[in-house]
Amino acid sequence: MRFAIASDFHAPDVPDGKERVASFIKAAEDENVDFIIELGDFCRLDSNSQIYRDLWNGFEGNKYHVIGNHDMDKYTPEEYVNGMGMSGRYYSFDKGDFHFIVLDGNNLFDGEKFTHYAKANYYVDMKKRAFVDPEQMEWLKKDLATTNKRCILFSHQSIEHAMNNGHEVRKILEEENRRAGFKKVVLAFGGHNHSNYTKEINGITYIQINSASYVWVGEPTQTEKRYPKEINEKYSLLKYSMTYDKTLYAIVTLTANGADIKGTDAKFIYPTPKDLNMGDSLGEFPLVSFIRSVNVTF
Repeated sequence: MRFAIASDFHAPDVPDGKERVASFIKAAEDENVDFIIELGDFCRLDSNSQIYRDLWNGFEGNKYHVIGNHDMDKYTPEEYVNGMGMSGRYYSFDKGDFHFIVLDGNNLFDGEKFTHYAKANYYVDMKKRAFVDPEQMEWLKKDLATTNKRCILFSHQSIEHAMNNGHEVRKILEEENRRAGFKKVVLAFGGHNHSNYTKEINGITYIQINSASYVWVGEPTQTEKRYPKEINEKYSLLKYSMTYDKTLYAIVTLTANGADIKGTDAKFIYPTPKDLNMGDSLGEFPLVSFIRSVNVTF
């Protein structure tokens, strides 16, 4: 069982978004994977983004989307789910000996009620966003109990870090492993942080998938040395970002014994973090231009 995974293309917001999506699809085809999946912040539903959706849908195998926070900048979840041809904002599917679960962490919680992200309503206090809602939690418990296959999860916000109630999600996963009596939930992939690391928590491995395109720095990055004036004026996020010279993605091969995650390496386009006298991390997140290859034993 093999699949190709990428995250945070932000395809309409970088000058080579079309080429990045196309290179991912070509790699997936060359590797003869069983399916492809992207972890959110992919593209918009407007006509200018049709090229990215066409490239994605041109892959002949199964293909899956995860909702990202920026996917909710201009749409409701219903609009995005329908527009991208998703089966729901959260869902699961089986392939071979594995059960795959897609979660939706794009919910606000004000201490009393949960509200899904919609049309940029989530630009509020960080502590009030990135929640998995109670309805979804109950669904997750039931969904896990219905299968005896090994389980792998996908989410935009990382369960181990970026979800504000990720500890509750991890508790469900760990309790299911205890109930099942074997290492049933084995892997969880997340994006959102535009970084890369692997972390094991109570027997479950969490892998952060770097952006396919760039890292957001949040301060000017001398992008006038990186792109011509007309490009910088057209793509405003470049001012505060550092782009990679290649598309980042991973090819995951699953067996009964484990997962072989084959990552990709790129370089920062000049000027690099080193050129700007930056450190090797942004807060808690490694500042890197790669997805590191790793082997996970089940």
